Amino acid sequence: MKLESPKVTVNKSAQDTFNFLSDVKNFENLMPENISKFEVLDNDKFLFALKGMPEIILKKKETTPPNQIVLGAAGGKIDFSLTGNISEIDTTTSEVQLIFEGQFNAMMAMMIKGPINKFIETLASNMPNAINTVA
Repeated sequence: MKLESPKVTVNKSAQDTFNFLSDVKNFENLMPENISKFEVLDNDKFLFALKGMPEIILKKKETTPPNQIVLGAAGGKIDFSLTGNISEIDTTTSEVQLIFEGQFNAMMAMMIKGPINKFIETLASNMPNAINTVA
């Protein structure tokens, strides 16, 4: 299963955007309003939970500065990745798209496709504001 967020434009350079996403504590600023828990576990790992959903631990797996950050599930029953692709538009503007990929059986995929799609769209749409506020 592969889900893609809409591309969002951020009024920061690709490097600044990469730096923001590289710091896992910044993901708290991107989370939807229905978040029930957020906890930084390590420099490259955080836990979060949305109301009515199990806790998920994400760990930074791979980085390619300033263009890509890959987060992956750290333990748990499902294996997936969340990739942030960053493209430089010019020296002060970049574009970000989030891609969620995971292997799920048909039943599981049907149940989680909607909520995960909404989740990555929310992360992406919160990004321009959050990056400008923090960075």
